[in-house]
Amino acid sequence: MTTLQLTLPWPPKELSPNARQHWGALSRAKKAYRAACAWTAKEQGAKRIEAERLHLTITFVPPDRRAHDLDNCIARMKSGLDGLADVLGVDDKHWQLTPIKSDEVGGFVRVEVSHG
Repeated sequence: MTTLQLTLPWPPKELSPNARQHWGALSRAKKAYRAACAWTAKEQGAKRIEAERLHLTITFVPPDRRAHDLDNCIARMKSGLDGLADVLGVDDKHWQLTPIKSDEVGGFVRVEVSHG
């Protein structure tokens, strides 16, 4: 089994489903976060993977001790995962996700990608 470990930026608050953003501001935030995650993944050695299915373990390490709902974290991460899908070349509809919320504080998302 092949495994790739990445550390991606914490998703901005503008991507929260609870944030009431103008559609233009939301669109810019999604585009910027998608690009940031793609570049960060490339910098850490991510590249196209020849696989039909991937398993991603996503560990959310929030920037503070405030309550962060796991379902909200997943929703905020959507465009970041799209950026990762762009780099890996595997459609995210073929991904199996295991989300985890960490008790640590740090402000990042740890992603472990496995296949094979």
